[in-house]
Amino acid sequence: MYAISSGAIVGIGIAAAVVLAALVVVVTARRSDVRGAGALSRETKSRDKATTSTAAAPITGREVERAARGGSVATIVETAPVVWTAPDAEQIGVTRRHFLNVSAITLMTASIGGFGAACIAFLWPSGSGGFGGKVPIGKVEDVIAVIKQGNGFGYFPNARAWVTQYPSSALPKARKVYAQPVLNGMESGLAVLWQKCPHLGCRVPSCPSSQWFECPCHGSQYNRVGEKKGGPAPRGMDRFGVEVNNGTVVVNTGLQLNGPSIGTNTTGQEAEGPHCIGAEGGKH
Repeated sequence: MYAISSGAIVGIGIAAAVVLAALVVVVTARRSDVRGAGALSRETKSRDKATTSTAAAPITGREVERAARGGSVATIVETAPVVWTAPDAEQIGVTRRHFLNVSAITLMTASIGGFGAACIAFLWPSGSGGFGGKVPIGKVEDVIAVIKQGNGFGYFPNARAWVTQYPSSALPKARKVYAQPVLNGMESGLAVLWQKCPHLGCRVPSCPSSQWFECPCHGSQYNRVGEKKGGPAPRGMDRFGVEVNNGTVVVNTGLQLNGPSIGTNTTGQEAEGPHCIGAEGGKH
């Protein structure tokens, strides 16, 4: 059974809010159409009824004729028109239409805001746990065991990184070349390399026979710690920042650093066997 991610839950909630807001808008529009643009509101009808009951009853035409036959004419009493006064908003309160309109606008605004926040959260790089953040790959001794099991090369897919052993004897030269985030790993005996070739971005595999990295796309070659040895690449393999906390290796995939310049060779490692890729580029 698959677990529902927090992103999926947020998406379902947003979709439900949008559907509810649309339903409110449709109901409001339908009530408005049934009522009609020229229909009087309940408050208006109540005011008209109260005014009619308090005003003097008008004299009908039959009463005038009856009074004429009897020799007297009824006197028509003129009444002054009632001056309309705007009602107090606090006394009227909130009408149903006003309430529904405000509710619809509020729900739509909240839905759009939630959708926008979800989009920003999806696009914003994660601070930890996945690629683009800090990825723990294990204790130093466990990482070295993976490297030995891979015949000198350890691959960690969560960090999209190759990890190889870095000799302590090469540290004096490394300190003159590499930034401290990279040295953090080297001082623990590890070189952490991004899997992509800095030439055109192909994934660089290891070559078990030469003990180098050799790119199958255009033939770029790098020694075991990612320093360029041949091919069209403009520099050595790019690096990730590394932290070692209480013996646990954490790869900061959000901190990508350019590889060393051409000619850098801190370990002095040469090919230890046949190449998997031609030395000048392309396959054999």
